[in-house]
Amino acid sequence: MAAVSAVARIGYLSSDVVLYSGSAFSETYDSLARGSSHSPKVISVPHGADVGSTLVRHSSNLTSFTGVATSQLVNRLILHLAEISSQSVVLHLAVEHDLTDVLLLRSAVPFFILSHTAQDAHDNALLAARLARTEKKAVVHAFYTSQGENSDAELVADESVLPFLLAKKNPHSPSTTNGASTPLNGVNGVNGHANGASTLVGPIDEPSSAHLFKAYEAAAFDTVALVRRPRRALASSGASAPHTVIFLVGKSEAATTDIDGVSFVTLSLLSPLPPSKLVSAIPPSAQNVIVLEQVYRWSTKWTPLYLDVVSAVQGTNVGVHDGILGEDVSQQSILKLLQKVAAGEAGSRLQVGVIHGVSSSSSVPHVPKHEAAYTKILEHLFKDQFEVANSPALAATQGELATTPEFALGRVRGQLDARQQLVSLVQDLLQDTSLSADLHSLLSKWILAKDDATKSRQLGDQIVAQLEQASSTSTIQRALSLREHFPSVSRWIIGSDAWSYDLGASGLHHAIASRLDINILILDTLPYSSRTSGDPHRRKQDVGLYAMNHGDVYVASVAVFSSYGQVLQSLVEADKFKGPSVVLAYLPYSSESSPALQVLKETKLAVDAGYWPLYRWDPSKDAKGLEPFSLDSDAVKNDLKQFLDRQNHLSQLTRSTPALAAEVVSNLGDTIREARKKRAQQSYNDLLTALDAPPLLVLYASDGGAAEKKAKRLVNRAKARGLSTTVATFDAFTFEALKDEEHVVFVTSTAGQGEPPQNGRTFFKTLNAAALRGDKPFSTLKFTVFGMGDSHYWPRPEDAHYYNKPAKELDVRLEKLGGERVADLGLGDDQDADGTETGYKVWEPKVWKAMGVDSVEVTEAEPEPITNEHIKAASGFLRGTIAEGLEDASTGALAPSDTQLTKFHGIYEQDDRDIRDERQAQGVEPAYSFMIRVRMPGGVCTPTQWLEMDQIADEHGNGTFKITTRATFQFHGVIKRHLKPAIQDINRVLLDTLAACGDVNRNVISSSIPSLSKLHAQVYEFSKECSAHLIPRTSAYHEIWLDKKLVAGEAVKDFEPIYGEFYLPRKFKIAIAVPPTNDVDVFANDLGFIAIVGPDGELQGFNVAIGGGMGVTHGNKKTYPRAGSVIGFCTPEQGKYVAEKIVIVQRDNGNRVDRKNARLKYTIDRMGLDVYKAEVEKLLGYKLEPARPYTFDRNIDDFGWHKGEDGRHHFMMFVENGRIEDVPEREFKKGLKELAQVHKGTFRLTANQHVMISDVPESELETVKRILRKYKMDNLNFSGLRLSSSACVAFPTCGLAMAESERYLPILIDKVEKVVEAAGLRHDSIVMRMTGCPNGCARPYLAEIAFVGKAPGSYAMLLGGGYYGQRLNKIYRESVTEPEILAILTPMIKRYALERKDGERFGDWTIRAGYIAPTTEGRLWYDRMGGEGEFRESA
Repeated sequence: MAAVSAVARIGYLSSDVVLYSGSAFSETYDSLARGSSHSPKVISVPHGADVGSTLVRHSSNLTSFTGVATSQLVNRLILHLAEISSQSVVLHLAVEHDLTDVLLLRSAVPFFILSHTAQDAHDNALLAARLARTEKKAVVHAFYTSQGENSDAELVADESVLPFLLAKKNPHSPSTTNGASTPLNGVNGVNGHANGASTLVGPIDEPSSAHLFKAYEAAAFDTVALVRRPRRALASSGASAPHTVIFLVGKSEAATTDIDGVSFVTLSLLSPLPPSKLVSAIPPSAQNVIVLEQVYRWSTKWTPLYLDVVSAVQGTNVGVHDGILGEDVSQQSILKLLQKVAAGEAGSRLQVGVIHGVSSSSSVPHVPKHEAAYTKILEHLFKDQFEVANSPALAATQGELATTPEFALGRVRGQLDARQQLVSLVQDLLQDTSLSADLHSLLSKWILAKDDATKSRQLGDQIVAQLEQASSTSTIQRALSLREHFPSVSRWIIGSDAWSYDLGASGLHHAIASRLDINILILDTLPYSSRTSGDPHRRKQDVGLYAMNHGDVYVASVAVFSSYGQVLQSLVEADKFKGPSVVLAYLPYSSESSPALQVLKETKLAVDAGYWPLYRWDPSKDAKGLEPFSLDSDAVKNDLKQFLDRQNHLSQLTRSTPALAAEVVSNLGDTIREARKKRAQQSYNDLLTALDAPPLLVLYASDGGAAEKKAKRLVNRAKARGLSTTVATFDAFTFEALKDEEHVVFVTSTAGQGEPPQNGRTFFKTLNAAALRGDKPFSTLKFTVFGMGDSHYWPRPEDAHYYNKPAKELDVRLEKLGGERVADLGLGDDQDADGTETGYKVWEPKVWKAMGVDSVEVTEAEPEPITNEHIKAASGFLRGTIAEGLEDASTGALAPSDTQLTKFHGIYEQDDRDIRDERQAQGVEPAYSFMIRVRMPGGVCTPTQWLEMDQIADEHGNGTFKITTRATFQFHGVIKRHLKPAIQDINRVLLDTLAACGDVNRNVISSSIPSLSKLHAQVYEFSKECSAHLIPRTSAYHEIWLDKKLVAGEAVKDFEPIYGEFYLPRKFKIAIAVPPTNDVDVFANDLGFIAIVGPDGELQGFNVAIGGGMGVTHGNKKTYPRAGSVIGFCTPEQGKYVAEKIVIVQRDNGNRVDRKNARLKYTIDRMGLDVYKAEVEKLLGYKLEPARPYTFDRNIDDFGWHKGEDGRHHFMMFVENGRIEDVPEREFKKGLKELAQVHKGTFRLTANQHVMISDVPESELETVKRILRKYKMDNLNFSGLRLSSSACVAFPTCGLAMAESERYLPILIDKVEKVVEAAGLRHDSIVMRMTGCPNGCARPYLAEIAFVGKAPGSYAMLLGGGYYGQRLNKIYRESVTEPEILAILTPMIKRYALERKDGERFGDWTIRAGYIAPTTEGRLWYDRMGGEGEFRESA
């Protein structure tokens, strides 16, 4: 097996998460996914994506990345290595010939391993995985892709990999003996100086480096035991007493060459590389050491290992030379190399072998020899993007002034002005309708990507080519004259330390104060040992402090021979910073002939002594609440300390809490004394209360929050009566602690079939266990219990015992365990006139009497309970404390008030209910995550947007995504720290999540109508127009998620012209239907537009229907579903204004006291339909026209292929319950991703949770069909029942779910299908829907058969809905389980097959057959529920 495949295989078998970039690895991963029992999460990272941030987000026990080491990849990794290096990560990086790019990572990671052959690559991949997993540190494994003749590797068995990785560390791993260093070849013994000759006396290794090397040896020892092949950090060959030692870093056959007096040392481990290991490879006989490294484009004077060798042998007479190791190295070329060294001709870098891809001539302008170190780094980092504004090359044409900062600044300003002019011209061209669609698209893309170095250049070239062919206009000519400004450029002014002497006169001040996006590199060449030769009062480093004091300038102090990684990070950050950047670079040398060792020594002295502190100052971080200053060296000069003290003293107070500034300066002492006085008085009052009043403990168990509110209200009233009160959940208070309590009040609600709420179940289990043992632990406990339930929730006589079962059982158990009941059991019933308040008002006085405080008169007004209306009013137009909550790493949740506000931003907080009990038992918080819903009017998305959604599901969600009943995307399992990146990714493809949820108009949906292309385009545009018109105007969304701050800060206030400060009382939904298909269930929405099409096929306007809504509360007859009522007709131009006025009337008249009665349907029924319509027309200033005739005949999707009137093809694909995922035999996610990569049309999502592949041209038809067929996405061989079904998400993520839905409905349909097929109805459509709670997300109340969850495994069953969504169904049975469902449906479906009339639908037949009464309006939904005649439930 070749190296790439071998490494990819080990990465796959050893890791929990595998990331890869490039197609070289995908074939291996695809093969392993089909045949391996191990199944890690495999994520493809697109070319050019930020691999580092992706690695950070996907930390695990072992995360592997495989990719080709390009400069772009390496540069992006560098920014994240500080975080990655302390994680269990292996970076498998493939190289072709040149190690230049990959060696940039060496100094920034704990371990760096290099493989030369395919077998090396396989074995070292195992070693790297073992090392990363055991040491919890990052490992870079570089390997060559071209391996020559011996390209196959002998593999270990699949089943051996995981045991090898998980085995404990071997206690017999190599270690030092008697203070001597470990043998050269570590675990495999000596392989070079077999005669036992001693080596040079080397330096003492740093403890950290020695420790890491020991860890490597231990992992190598374990690897050898598995593969039975040696693993050597350094392998020596050749002469035993050589005069020359050649170190080889790279792939070469040179080590097999036999040359007298020469030994070769091949390195496999490049980091850690303790000096003692290098010295141990150099015998005393050696006079010269040559370091040959395969680095063809190294940007500094000295190569990486060369500096390590120089440091290791300093103090000896060994000469050290560096060179480039090429390929095809012959014995003759090595002999020539030795002759050069012997003749003293090694002044410049040596070279041996063939150097691939490097030109002998150089186009780099002449700069001082040593200073090229920094300019080459810049060239390497930014490539074609790099531009020196004061390049010496300009002097030939512009004169000597061309190298001054003043000239450079003027040149840059001119370039920036010219580019801004180009941007304006491009924007003008975008308004030109005569341009071709391709050119218009390119110009739009360039505007969006103009600051991206790669994309702006590529797009610019394409734009120029098309502009030259387009019809010439003055705008086009001017744009072509500015063609050089299409690419984004990294502009640098490079100068010497002479500029620092006089900041004003040098022009440096003007550059710093210019606020232009310009980078300044100042090279300081004064050696540390010569620092006293100048004026001590004119320190050149003050330019850093000077620039920092400006407050809007990026500043970094770097030294390439101290921290190469910090140099790279600083240069990249400086380039990204929008504004002036100053990088102070230290390069101490006296002359161009200064030796490497001298420069290295001077740098080390300067940095260690604090003379040259390494730091970075990024003021953009301050705006994000992060620390702007990063200290990268251990020593700081006093003046820098003084600056930081100034910055972090009074400035810190005024920046973080501006309101305190005046008090701090003027009256700090008085303020502190007043605060202390108040605190002391409060403590004294609390002490007196505790001494006088009996303590009261209030415990509650609550799922929906009702019992919690009751308990906390009781606590407030107890405190008002002078009682010392504590409140907690049942499970938060231990059973043992309860024994010591005297007075305890228990408040509990009822969940499911008489079960205790989630946060009380552990307590109930403990209580029951103690009762079974016959214990009497509560001899001193005085208790009372209040329960909350619904006597009609389980209406059957045999189920009556479920009513308030937890409270009743608790009351009995406590008495049995020795407790004394001081007040009778109180029971609150939802069916009472005031709900549970009726029973509570009788019970509460008994509590006060038992506590002896019934005579206490309470005069203080009780605080008003906090509601959603209070939260919205105090939110600052939907801001709340969301931004602060996102920064809180102590919890995976947000504050409860913020979770109400995040709904407006398209986000719901959830937790994994499958493991809620398990996590509670572990004492940790629930597994919080978030659901994100996208706002996508009309349900249409592009292939680019689809691919982004697919990637978001992998990178931020649970690997799947759902098509919702609002025809949009929904992601689950997004943890808090991924919220912001996910939403930014969504916005990056011109979608958003604003108003996808919350008390505003939500996603506007429209019919998919594949055959009527022109009509769909008109309806789609109308849906976007409505959505845009009703979108909230607050800037909170862009501030919180997209980091876009208000320019005027607090001076500019948000304004909501439609919603006002309090928004709507409840959510608002709009749908647009195109008869005869009602695929959006238009009557289920608050506002429905029914398209009216003229005889000519043109859209004439819309009938307007209002007042639809699905939400219900079990047992609460004040709540009910309602189908919309048609009130008139409007034109397309009037539509958005009609919608606005309907929203405003609901805003001003909706119920803001009771959210369960706040939807538009209740407002209309309370006001009257005619009154509501009159209010709307009053605001419009005209009356709506009479409604026009229309006909609906179905509300399901039209599956299969359709051809539009424009000649394009459309395929309606069946996606069961809308879940896009990869499961055996149904890899829809993978298939749709592949389709999106080639599809040139669009995707249309439907309100029935299916996908239409739309606008397929004839030329693309066969390709689309092939992909559909490949992934079985064209399979429509399902029953009519299954094709017409729909379910909401429910468990495990939905916090409102009472029963399964999405996971259970397919199973139920499997069983009902057998009945349907036996009756000969396989192809007949029967609309069946299921929801896990009564809120109605899947629109169950309009289905012919519906199941609404009440408890796990128990559902309300409804019958009689209209086939095309025109009529509500009705409750047939209030509680059924699966056996009862099948027992009811089996004879019913058989009768339907025999008795139905031609064209008669199942819902209509159930009414005619006498099973159920029709529902004529929402308010009568409960009338005659439970069946008719012989089919009544009581019968």
